[in-house]
Amino acid sequence: MEANDNDFSDSPRSQQLDGEDRLSMLTDDILLSILGRVSSLIATRTSVLSTRWRHLPWLLPELSINVEDFLSAPRADPIEENDMEQAMASLTKATRSLLNKQQRESTISSLHLNLYSINTFLCEVGPLIGDAIDSGLLKDLDLSVLDETDALARTEEDMLQRAQEIDSFFSAYPSVLHCLTKLFLKNVGFDKLDMHHVLFDCCKQLQHLSLFHCDTGSYSLFKIDAPDSKLCVLEIEKCRFVRIDLVCLPKLEKFLCETWVSEYAPVTFGFVPSLGDLELSCGSNCDQREFKLSEPLYGVTSIHTLTLDFQGENLWLQPEMEELHTAFSKLRKLSVWEHVCDVGEGRLASYLTRSTPWWERHLDNSSENKLLKELEFAGFKSLEHQFTFIRSMMERCPNLQKIVLMGDEQCSSCDALMSSRPSKFPNRKEEQEMVVKRIRDGMFSPEIFFYE
Repeated sequence: MEANDNDFSDSPRSQQLDGEDRLSMLTDDILLSILGRVSSLIATRTSVLSTRWRHLPWLLPELSINVEDFLSAPRADPIEENDMEQAMASLTKATRSLLNKQQRESTISSLHLNLYSINTFLCEVGPLIGDAIDSGLLKDLDLSVLDETDALARTEEDMLQRAQEIDSFFSAYPSVLHCLTKLFLKNVGFDKLDMHHVLFDCCKQLQHLSLFHCDTGSYSLFKIDAPDSKLCVLEIEKCRFVRIDLVCLPKLEKFLCETWVSEYAPVTFGFVPSLGDLELSCGSNCDQREFKLSEPLYGVTSIHTLTLDFQGENLWLQPEMEELHTAFSKLRKLSVWEHVCDVGEGRLASYLTRSTPWWERHLDNSSENKLLKELEFAGFKSLEHQFTFIRSMMERCPNLQKIVLMGDEQCSSCDALMSSRPSKFPNRKEEQEMVVKRIRDGMFSPEIFFYE
């Protein structure tokens, strides 16, 4: 009998139960910390497996409800409308349960909600969120209105319809606007609505705004003048604005602009005293003209992190150190990016044969940057103009401590390209030593790192 008891105590089943008992002995705050690292769907599914865990999802201070978690697996490509409807039905049910005031034992500091605006589901989710806000149950809302349709497949009418649906949602549940801290919109055309009023006058708590393929009318000017706005991060990607004029955004810390349609500089800055992180990314098209980096940065004085990805096109080939001296006076980190995938199939052949102009150095002795500590260079290929640029930066940045040289990120397009064009990234030790020697020759020696 004793032998049987000992055998059972050493069995896998016994060890599993022992592990579950030890987990159950943990306090609620530790268990909540564990559940807080996964989506609300996984947290809920996990909790039903144990009586000890069952109440925990209604104690989580932050909730993350993503409609993509409710899509059936394997996920179709493209995702069919019926699948999206079923996922939204499940999301609505989960939201209703997790926001249930009878079960909820504490307030929700933040709700991250990703959903589709199809059929009447916005009208079903809206009152759930509105009631939670009005009752004081929900403090902050992070809302993403997703769209699985490719941007190029959306017509003007589609974009206008999406804008009308979203505007109706906000109008019906105004409390949503009052606690909205982060918003992502895709394929929305606001040309018949007052986009500025909705986003900056009504969303008084908005701190992070991301717009993907949105506009206020094709090739229109988008002017933001919001002195009372709390917006810290603004991301504009593939939007059809002829230009964005940031007249006044006093709290803006980061601005990203990727793939614009304007033939000139895509943005102008007015009063943006907190702007420190700037990313500009776009390949040229036949209608775009060259512009100087000093043009959009006129009057900007606080940039500390700059990321440029122009795919070797139309910018910066002749540095304007004197003109950029004020804008870059606080620059600490510079990333220069060139990824072969970015050029697109239509320009792939020309990329293979394109010769990049020499980095001309008309730098006066006064154009120093004593704050720049790190330089990242993606797409490094041991090309002469790259060495010239790096040494130019070293000459003008006496406190530079770290140089990171990176190859191209790999993907199917890159693999196809590399098969016809061997990589020039220095992989072998002797190649890297040669690169280090060329960079450091006769100059101070920051640390140099290589990442393929």
